[in-house]
Amino acid sequence: MKTVPFTYGRVTERDDFTNRAAEIALLKRNFAAGVNTILISPRRWGKSSLLKIAAEETVLENPDIRICHIDIFNMRSEHEFYLGLANGILNAISSKWEEFVQHTKLFLSGLIPNVTFSPDKQTGVSFGVGWEEIQRNPDEILDLAEKIASRKKIKMIVCIDEFQSLTSFKEPLLFQKKLRSHWQNHSRVTYCLYGSKRHMLLDVFSNPSMPFYKFGELIYLKKINTEEWVSFIQKRFSDTGKQINESDAGLIALLADNHSYYVQQLAQQTWFRTKRVCNKTCIVSAREEITDQLSLLFATITERFSAKQLGLLHAILSGEEQLTSQSTLHKYRLGTSANVVRVKRGLIESEIIDDTGQELSFLDPIYKYWLETYFFKLKANNQTAESNINPAKKLIADR
Repeated sequence: MKTVPFTYGRVTERDDFTNRAAEIALLKRNFAAGVNTILISPRRWGKSSLLKIAAEETVLENPDIRICHIDIFNMRSEHEFYLGLANGILNAISSKWEEFVQHTKLFLSGLIPNVTFSPDKQTGVSFGVGWEEIQRNPDEILDLAEKIASRKKIKMIVCIDEFQSLTSFKEPLLFQKKLRSHWQNHSRVTYCLYGSKRHMLLDVFSNPSMPFYKFGELIYLKKINTEEWVSFIQKRFSDTGKQINESDAGLIALLADNHSYYVQQLAQQTWFRTKRVCNKTCIVSAREEITDQLSLLFATITERFSAKQLGLLHAILSGEEQLTSQSTLHKYRLGTSANVVRVKRGLIESEIIDDTGQELSFLDPIYKYWLETYFFKLKANNQTAESNINPAKKLIADR
């Protein structure tokens, strides 16, 4: 057991991971069966950690499978994508830099590549080729994984993070058609495409007019439920010689809205404040410190909003159920019902709120708390509204 028992802000190891047994089993089944998979969830819900663990277990159980991980979040062009794809695949099948060079010569003979080494030839090696060269023969890279898998008689899983970034490329539809035309014919390569911008990914994979329509099984990652968080938090405290009761462990999950990143962070900050036995004061104090640390960031984000965006956020936090009613439009100066639709879409695209079709929810629970407590001051101005908006405080008071 590590000195600090909670992990956030990076990909977690197996011991730090919380449940997700059903999701791991589903991903392993699809990987082994060659089923393309699309995984969607907001940022910091644990997608990367989930896929890492599912991939590791898949390889242990299926020695003939190789898994390649590529993050295209910062890629802004086809050229960058091709280089990232080629490097990811070559690294996945090469345990030494000598093998990387050999594989480059063997499987990319139609291109004129250059291989770059780190100074010590141990910490990094990468493949590079000019854009004009790739344009003349893009098939060399798009079919690289299939070619390697067929030659070596293995299977490959290509996992691409933040796949929605392709929509920012020049002529994105044409590029997506090119990818689909190649990848749909691969028999030894399976693709796992995932990302965080639900509205963009749904358009890519659920719109019948889009090239990747019905490319694979669509999975929406859900939040880890409270019961699982409670047992995880209690065990982590217990393993380090500290105690937290079921009620207070549940309070941590509640205040963090079961958001994986924030549950781990709030649990860690609470653990730091606990000498032997945790109490509610430790938990509330920990949340306030986290909120204070993020307040400058939250203020910067909020300054960018228009008056109507702020009005809509105010209405949502105030518990308004009919956002397009005349009374709501007038009270929060939203203008017309068409404005509400447009403003809501902008907030969704900015990843401030999410619309599941049943309710509007904030993607960042601490930002929500900061808005209602420190920006709109709903808690200070209306005690009744406070208990309705944030059941966590009511829970604390009731205890």
